[in-house]
Amino acid sequence: MGLGCGVSRELTLAPPGTSIASTGNPLVARYYMNAACAGRAMVEFGTDTSYGRSTSWQPIPGKHATVNFLVAGMRASTTYHMRATLECSGATVNSADQTFTTGALPATPFPSISIARPDPALSSQESPGIELVNIFAPDSHALQAFFTDRDGHPIWYYDVGTADGNAPYTMKLLPNGHLIFSITRSVTAGTVLREVDLAGATVREMDTGVLAQKMQQAGFSFVITGFHHDVLPMDNGHLIVLGNLFQGFTDLPGYPGTTQVLGDAIVDLDENWNPVWAWSAFDHLDVNRHLNGLPDWTHGNAVVYSPEDGNLLLSLRHQSWVIKIDYNNGQGSGNVLWKLGYQGDFALKQGDDPSLWFSYQHFPSVIGQNGSQTSLVLWDNGDARVLDTSGTLCTNPAANAPNPCYSRAQVFQLDEGAKVADLSWQALPGYLSIWGGSVNQLPNGNIEFDMNAPGLFPVANLASEVQEVTQTSSPQIIWKMDIAPVPLYAYRAYRVPSLYPGVTWQY
Repeated sequence: MGLGCGVSRELTLAPPGTSIASTGNPLVARYYMNAACAGRAMVEFGTDTSYGRSTSWQPIPGKHATVNFLVAGMRASTTYHMRATLECSGATVNSADQTFTTGALPATPFPSISIARPDPALSSQESPGIELVNIFAPDSHALQAFFTDRDGHPIWYYDVGTADGNAPYTMKLLPNGHLIFSITRSVTAGTVLREVDLAGATVREMDTGVLAQKMQQAGFSFVITGFHHDVLPMDNGHLIVLGNLFQGFTDLPGYPGTTQVLGDAIVDLDENWNPVWAWSAFDHLDVNRHLNGLPDWTHGNAVVYSPEDGNLLLSLRHQSWVIKIDYNNGQGSGNVLWKLGYQGDFALKQGDDPSLWFSYQHFPSVIGQNGSQTSLVLWDNGDARVLDTSGTLCTNPAANAPNPCYSRAQVFQLDEGAKVADLSWQALPGYLSIWGGSVNQLPNGNIEFDMNAPGLFPVANLASEVQEVTQTSSPQIIWKMDIAPVPLYAYRAYRVPSLYPGVTWQY
C-alpha cells in the first residue's frame, strides 16, 4: 500500500533490485523511489545503519511517479547502506534499508594525498565538511578535479579530459546541486564552460567562440577570447565569468611599437548563459601600471560578490590590488569604487610599512559585512613584495641563500567609508607559495589555506600543502593535507560543507 494523505505510513519504493542503480561515476549511485503522496524526500547513506550523511531534500510529485536521487560522497570499493526519508501530509516515514557497493577508482592516477593532525588535543576543533581539490597541471594526465573526505579519501571526481591535456582552471559547486567547470583545452580547442551533474553527465557547455558571438549580437563593445581562473555562481542562477582579451597599444613607455596587451574582463551570464552585463579593465584602469611587465597586464584570478551592496571584488595579481567594481546587481556603471593594496586607496591602520600589504595575491573572500565595514580574508603569495618605503622588492634567492620572500594568510577589517584597512590577523607558515592558493574562514572561525609552492617546500616533491589553523595570535595547526608529486599543484583546495546545497556533513 502506498502513502496517501497521511493515512498509511508505508513508503512505496521501486521494485527490489531496481531501486538503486550505478551511474557513469563508480562513486555515485542513482536511487529511485516513488510515493502516493506529494511532499519532499531525501536519501540518507553511510557505511552502517546509523547513516550519517544525506542528500538535499527534493520535491516528490506523488501519484507513484518515480523520481531519482544522485547519491554522492562515498569512498571507492565500499558497501553503503541507504534509505529514503519522506515527508508529506504531516507524516515522516523511512524506507527499508538497502545497500550499494561503490566501484573502484579509475585507472587514471590521482595525486598522492596524506593527512596529518599534529596535536590530537586539538582534533575536536576541526571544522566539518569535505575538501574540494582543484589541481591545475595541463598535460599531467592525472585526475585534477575531485573531492576528498577529511581523511584524504576521494569521494567524488570528474575527468575533464586529462588524456587530451585538458585541465580545470575552476571547479565550483552550483546552487542547483550541479558543478561548474572552466576548462583549459588545447590552443586550437580554446577554453570551455561546462556544467555537469553529480554523475558527471554534461548538462550544458559553451566555449568562448559561442560567447563571443552572443556578445557581438547583444551589442557589447568587446568580446572575451578565453575563460580563465574563476567563475562565480550567483543565487539568482547567473554566472559571473572571468575572461581575457587583447588590445593593441602603440609606443607605450618602455614598449616601442605595437604591443598587444592582455587584460581582464568580467561577463555576467543570465540563467540561459546569455551575456547581460560586462566590464573590461581597459575601460577603467591605467595600462601603464604593470608590476609584472607587459603583455600580461592585470592577471585577474578571482571574482567575489559583495552582498551588502551588490557589487563585485576583483583580485588583480599583477596589480597587487583587490578592486571593488560598481556592479549593483547587474545595473552598475562598472566604475572602480576603490583599490585595496599598496599604492591603492586605503591607508593601513598599522602605519606606512608597505611590507604589511599583500603582493601577487589569490582568493579574496568576504567573511563579514555590516554597512561600510567589511572583513576580507586572502592568500598573500608575496611575490615581488615591497619591503620598505624606498621600494625594495623581495626577489627569489639564489640556491642555498636565505629566502627573504614569504607567503601568508591575512584577514583585513575594512572601513570602506574612511578608507582604512586594519590587518587584524595573519598566519605565516614559513613557506613561499609563488602562485595559486586559496584561503577561507571556516564556520567555527578557523582559517584554512592552500600553499601552492612549486619546488620551494622543504619536503622533496611536495606540490601543495593545505592547513586548517586556529585564528589566534599564535595559529595552531588543527589539520593538514599534503598533495604530491610535483607538478600536481593544487591551484585551489578548500573546505565545503558537502556535495549538496544546504547540507553539512560532520565527518
